[in-house]
Amino acid sequence: MSENKDLPKFVYDFTEGNKNLKDLLGGKGANLAEMTNLGLPVPPGFTITTEACKVYLASGEAPEALRAEVSAYLEALEQKMGKKLGQADDPLLVSVRSGAKFSMPGMMDTVLNIGLSDKSVTGLAKQVGGDERFAWDSYRRLIQMFGKTVLGVDGDLFEEALEEAKQAKKVVFDTDLEAADLKKLVKRFKKIVSDRAGRDFPQDPREQMDLAINAVFDSWNTDRAKLYRRQERIPGDLGTAVNICSMVFGNLGPDSGTGVAFTRDPASGHQGVYGDYLQNAQGEDVVAGIRNTVPLADLEGIDKTSYDQLMQIMETLETHYKDLCDIEFTIERGQLWMLQTRVGKRTAGAAFRIATQLVDQGLIDEAEALQRVNGAQLAQLMFPRFDDEAKTEKLGRGIAASPGAAVGKAVFDSYTAVKWSRSGEKVILIRRETNPDDLNGMIAAEGILTSRGGKTSHAAVVARGMGKTCVCGAEELEVDTKRRRMTAPGGIVIEEGDVVSIDGSTGKVYLGEVPVVPSPVVEYFEGRMHAGADDANELVAAVHRIMAYADRVRRLRVRANADNAEDALRARRFGAQGIGLCRTEHMFLGERREMVEKLILADTDDEREAALATLLPLQKADFIELFEAMDGLPVTVRLLDPPLHEFLPDITELSVRVALAESRKDANENDLRLLQAVHKLHEQNPMLGLRGVRLGLVIPGLFAMQVRAIAEAVAQRKNAKGDPRAEIMIPLVGTVQELEIVRDEAVLVIAEVEAATGTKLKLTIGTMIELPRAALTAGQIAEAAEFFSFGTNDLTQTVWGFSRDDVEASFFTAYLEKGIFGVSPFETIDRDGVGALVRSACEAGRATRPDLKLGVCGEHGGDPESVHFFHEVGLDYVSCSPFRIPVARLEAGRAAAQASASDSR
Repeated sequence: MSENKDLPKFVYDFTEGNKNLKDLLGGKGANLAEMTNLGLPVPPGFTITTEACKVYLASGEAPEALRAEVSAYLEALEQKMGKKLGQADDPLLVSVRSGAKFSMPGMMDTVLNIGLSDKSVTGLAKQVGGDERFAWDSYRRLIQMFGKTVLGVDGDLFEEALEEAKQAKKVVFDTDLEAADLKKLVKRFKKIVSDRAGRDFPQDPREQMDLAINAVFDSWNTDRAKLYRRQERIPGDLGTAVNICSMVFGNLGPDSGTGVAFTRDPASGHQGVYGDYLQNAQGEDVVAGIRNTVPLADLEGIDKTSYDQLMQIMETLETHYKDLCDIEFTIERGQLWMLQTRVGKRTAGAAFRIATQLVDQGLIDEAEALQRVNGAQLAQLMFPRFDDEAKTEKLGRGIAASPGAAVGKAVFDSYTAVKWSRSGEKVILIRRETNPDDLNGMIAAEGILTSRGGKTSHAAVVARGMGKTCVCGAEELEVDTKRRRMTAPGGIVIEEGDVVSIDGSTGKVYLGEVPVVPSPVVEYFEGRMHAGADDANELVAAVHRIMAYADRVRRLRVRANADNAEDALRARRFGAQGIGLCRTEHMFLGERREMVEKLILADTDDEREAALATLLPLQKADFIELFEAMDGLPVTVRLLDPPLHEFLPDITELSVRVALAESRKDANENDLRLLQAVHKLHEQNPMLGLRGVRLGLVIPGLFAMQVRAIAEAVAQRKNAKGDPRAEIMIPLVGTVQELEIVRDEAVLVIAEVEAATGTKLKLTIGTMIELPRAALTAGQIAEAAEFFSFGTNDLTQTVWGFSRDDVEASFFTAYLEKGIFGVSPFETIDRDGVGALVRSACEAGRATRPDLKLGVCGEHGGDPESVHFFHEVGLDYVSCSPFRIPVARLEAGRAAAQASASDSR
């Protein structure tokens, strides 16, 4: 509304925006504008942009032009409504609500009923036919919300005063308090504010609004908001918009109310009437779970006109947004008003079902369906579930708010949940209802159980967003947080520390630990369940359809990290297209450890040759089994890599053993010799010592033996009409000269095996890129390597200078809490540092050798976000643990679909 077009525009009327302006107007503001454009009944209002918030957060003050702009838009709103903000005889009241680009349910602040004061409360009563109870109830709500949110008063003080008022009246619900009771409560609330905030509750309505706007801006950087953003990987520099909306009232009596609706069930994805409704209430009452709601379907019997209108609006919104919509609404004396809509959070199972349903309805295509799900959701679906056949002791049942099978010790506050979780305990957080301050405990817990609230309560919405198991509204369970206990029907008492199990798919709560069984999705991937169309297999059918499309469009191939035939066969069932990493050191454990020990301790060539001769047939047998299991698919075998100390006795234990033997004068000659060798080979930092290619260069014949075993195994499988496709990978190369020496030796060995067996062998030889120097000299190394496989675990350690075994336990938690990391660089690849080296190594390697095959075999190969990066830089494949293969397949498909959509734009 500013006349000066050179000045930035900080305020938009609901009629000026649309759903595509989420960066500027936040999700809530953009969608309020969109609903206004659609002609839906939205109370008039305006939105202050995220740009204004950014200025405020950077400078500590709102932009200079903001106040004048807000005044202009407020004046226009007052003209539209025919009343002024807070005027004594006929007040306009507004809500001040946050609204970031990405949904952050309950994490930021809202203040309702702005504009009420000692003078205007009587005017509000006159507006609604002299209903003093309604007016004073609205006023006490404002003081309570304003005191807590804006002035920083402890919210428990208001809650305690409210409880005392109900006890004095001998009633259970807020709605049972009369106007006289509420007048007394307002007086007490105002005293709490003046005592605790050091100032009186402001009577100037514009001061109320301005302070509330600043409080919403400030709420972007509260601890709970920052924690939620870290959990959900939401950038911290986006800021929040502020929505100023004319108030409509659901607390005007039985013909009024408020509710939350979903166009489909967010827990299962099934179509139907889903949501909660609460008569004679304002919106915060529903999400706070302070009174148990009725199912949305009951609204048809309460107010059929509003119900029918709501159903039509829900259909309009779902068709328009082409997705599950989450809707907040209020009914004011029979008039339906839409207060918010957004694409709703959903469980993992619902995400897959809804995506395929929308394809069948013609609303989206398969490429869009693939974008509606993600690898983290698929991983959730692969977690175990409770065994239906197990003997259980049922405690009660609530609302199945977020699925999963969660078992843990009962805790009754977030502090204990975090404390016990950090000590390695699995916990279930039990509350009457959760609020945003419980976020730490919800993250730490295996699952959440509440005795109040429904599918739209704070606990349910946040749990679904985090993929946490949640059961809400278990009314038959009496939760006493002060005494740290829960009482179930029949007098069964669960004390803090007792184990409980909660089933987020059925809402059932059990005493003790309930056994789990494999997920049907895992059974499907392993070939033990077929994707059908019946209800029992509906989820598996949805997963099957989306996975099939992902496999059709993805460019990245997916291999497995597997060291034996059993793991290889499992990986193949999960869809692996080969083995990207066979760690041969895992083949030398157990009984073979002593054989390696003899090799390391050999003093003469004869002793060393004897040890190698013993190991050769064992290695060959290992490889034959592996090549048979992966017949027709590539198998990348990494030559021995670990530090020598892993094959030798612990130096301290061996020293003690020798010392004790010497004191008894019965010293063992072999132990003495072994101790000398261990001392000689002892390293202060073995991970950067004698390992990898260095080991092959220092111990003559070691790598040659492994290459011979591989070559002979390939020859034997070929002669048996198999199709072995072996690749030899040389680890920890830092310079091309190391690679050339080992490669030349390997080529000679392969030629000898070809001559001895009369079989032509085609074995490719490449290297791991896991040292910064290797990445920086990749162009030189590619002259001697036919493939690169990025070992991003070691590359991350060496780029950052981190010892993974130490730093994750010592200071990573602090780094995550301080925002230095958004996520551990060992979990998701560090694009700016490690990723930059990977990218440059790919470019340099292919500049030297255009047909250079590129892969990754670190754990990043199964991380969803990292898979997208590997697609971007042009890798040919990713390799990960067998269980993560489906996730990598899905994300590889999503990466390809996103790239295709971007190219088409």
